[in-house]
This record gives sequence, structure tokens and C-alpha cells, in this order.
Amino acid sequence: MSLRALSVIGRSALLGALALGLSGCGALDSLGFGGEPEAPNTQILRQNNGGAAGMNAAARPAGTVTVNAFLWRAALDTVTFMPLVQADPYGGVILTDWYSPPATPSERFKVNLYILDAALRADGVRATVFRQELKNGVWIDAPVTAETGTQLEDTILTRARQLRQQSAAPSN
Repeated sequence: MSLRALSVIGRSALLGALALGLSGCGALDSLGFGGEPEAPNTQILRQNNGGAAGMNAAARPAGTVTVNAFLWRAALDTVTFMPLVQADPYGGVILTDWYSPPATPSERFKVNLYILDAALRADGVRATVFRQELKNGVWIDAPVTAETGTQLEDTILTRARQLRQQSAAPSN
């Protein structure tokens, strides 16, 4: 396998591990261990928190398409470390701005997430990942493997299932 292929696989694995690792951070906050100040994305994270489709009936405009609340929250949880450009709970669209991991400042990522269904289904979320590298002071588009988007979708689905299980568990 070429060095370039190993590098792409390594970066994909890093992004997947980063997304998976950070998707569980919200659980600590709910237990009272989140001593850090709230992130700027907190208001967006708190939107869409009621009703079967994740929206209060009074807040949901008539005739709009709804998205699955668990997929919506899981998607936001998964990309909460990235700056958000748009989060539309009615259309199920989450767009991030560019994010450079501290370990690789000459590389940055951007993610577009689409919640496609009101049901919690494996095909209910689509992720598109973009990557750029800094070369000679200019950001250049770089390839992203198809597995990167699939790994991100799997991370979101896993988190959504966890959220559904937590909501179904009897409270003490």
C-alpha cells in the first residue's frame, strides 16, 4: 500500500475516532461533570427538543417535513466541536464551517449532514466530508475517502440509538 493511501486511511481513522470520541461528551454534561462554559453552539443544540419528531407541536409550522429527533440530536452531538454555519431542524440540514484539528493545523475539514427521515433508520442520515490542505499559504481541496462519510454516519446512528435507549429507560 502506498504512503499516500496509508496517510488518507490514517486521516479518515483520525476523523472517525475524533467524531466518535466527541459524540459522547454530552453525556458527561447531563451528569453534572461538564464544568466548562457553554459553547456557542449550545442554543442550536437545545433547539428541537420535544415531540415525537423532535419539535413541539406549537413550534412546528403546518405542512413541514419533520426529522427524527434522535438523529438530529446525535448529529449535533457528533459535530459540536466544529463551528456551525447552519442548523435547520425543520429541513434536517446541518452545515459546519472549516475546522482544523489542533494536531494537524495544515489540514481542515468541513461537514454537511442531512437528516432524511422522521424514522430512526440506517438510511436516515447522509454525511458529506470535505478536506483541504494548506500548501504555500493556500488551502487546496484534498481527497476524502468514501469510508469517512460512512464512518461519520455510523457514529451518528450509534449515538441516536443510545439516545433512544436512554429516553426509553425508566427514570428512577
